[in-house]
Amino acid sequence: MLFNYLDMRFIDSKTHGFLDYASGILFIASPWLFDFTTGDTAMWVPIVVGIIVLVMSLMTKYEMGAVYKIPFVVHLNIDVITGIFLIASPWIFGFAEVVKWPHVIFGILALGAGLFTKKNVQSPQIDI
Repeated sequence: MLFNYLDMRFIDSKTHGFLDYASGILFIASPWLFDFTTGDTAMWVPIVVGIIVLVMSLMTKYEMGAVYKIPFVVHLNIDVITGIFLIASPWIFGFAEVVKWPHVIFGILALGAGLFTKKNVQSPQIDI
């Protein structure tokens, strides 16, 4: 096979953890940063997703987790699903004419984080 995306995994688990917390905060802040504080679905999608990302990160079995409940591979799969959801959300909820690019860009970043992160946890103390 010419393209094997498994060979493209270059983000380690600790770096992924830093990205999780930074993106969660960015998602929550994005309506104010990009001026779409309309109080409607366009505003609430990234806020809710950001909260979910932060809670999931705290509960993941990796270096940046606090309560080891979610296996890291499950976390990565949820990142992929979240990315697809964010990319599609402006059209699913019908706000693409108002705002779409923050959702699409954040979705691409979440999708990439899920697809390009190594599946093993860097720290030997954490049993995945």
